[in-house]
Amino acid sequence: MSEGVSPEVDPLAILDDYDFDLPDASIAQDALAERDAARLLLFDREQGQVAHADGDHRVRDLAQWLQPGDLLVVNATRVLSARLVGRKQSGGMAEALLLGADPEDPSRYRALIKCTGRVREGLELVLGRGDGLPARVEALHDRGEVSLRFAPDVDPYSEGQAPLPPYIRRDGDGESDADLSRYQTVYAREPGAIAAPTAGLHFTPALFDALAARGVERAEVVLHVGAGTFRPLDAEAMKTGLLHEEAYDLPRATVEAIEATRARGGRVVAVGTTTARVLESCVDDEGQLTPGTGVTRLFLHPGSKPFRVVDALLTNFHLPRSSLLLLVAALIGRQPLLDAYHYAIAAGFRFYSYGDAMLIAPGLSALSSDHTVAGDPS
Repeated sequence: MSEGVSPEVDPLAILDDYDFDLPDASIAQDALAERDAARLLLFDREQGQVAHADGDHRVRDLAQWLQPGDLLVVNATRVLSARLVGRKQSGGMAEALLLGADPEDPSRYRALIKCTGRVREGLELVLGRGDGLPARVEALHDRGEVSLRFAPDVDPYSEGQAPLPPYIRRDGDGESDADLSRYQTVYAREPGAIAAPTAGLHFTPALFDALAARGVERAEVVLHVGAGTFRPLDAEAMKTGLLHEEAYDLPRATVEAIEATRARGGRVVAVGTTTARVLESCVDDEGQLTPGTGVTRLFLHPGSKPFRVVDALLTNFHLPRSSLLLLVAALIGRQPLLDAYHYAIAAGFRFYSYGDAMLIAPGLSALSSDHTVAGDPS
């Protein structure tokens, strides 16, 4: 796959090569009691295969798989309570996923609406906890988005729930008591995301202490995860080689930390695909990073631009046919990725947002003399 596909080719047919069967039982429905207790699949980027498959590896042991002088880069976005559950004024269920406020009109929000009956202009809703907040659909837009009007000086996020992805099921219209805190990283600081950077959900203060004691440093970026992250890839993205826009911030301090890491021979370890997108969006062909804020539409996939900043990646297991899956394939190759996923499914790893993690790094196989190459555990 190149930057875009030929107009003679069905652009979505390429995604058939990135499909796989996933049992429902493999989709994690709840977060583990301890964040860093998630299982960790080790993938040797040099060998192109799963490493140390004979061990019960956990994210809490991450420090033993990284090296002194490495730099861990995390996404410090904060997830908004963007899901508002309620009803239509005329009766019947309704809910909204807020996608952000209009910068010129703070009472007007972009949103996705789900309700009984048809979504139409003028539809009156009552959304949120308790008595709820009155809201009105003012306009319909492409891709199912609407403009939603609230009363002036109302903060609808104060009435919202964690915007859990649709594959995490909750009874009724509620959320588990843990979701508002667990669908948030412990280092989240900059509000703006409507989905969590899920690889970061595994970290705890104790794990960061262990990494620091190992000599692994930490730096931050911000990428506000948007609706496009959980939408299916469409023909336009496949034709143009561009994704939805997401706002980012690459601080100068992080650029300086990466330069220092390079100078000492360390590796840049991106926590999550969102972090990888920021770093690879801000680098030129010579590997020079430029700090700043902006929006990115970067679509990393096999055949796109090479990775110039990220040496290693900690990531969760992603949906079939998704841009996140293709980003990981761009780093390690399509078939090695599918082989690793086949292994993970057979070995009982938990998938998606509340699931387990995968560390992709060079040299993992050499870190233990009792390494056993992964076979099919089924």
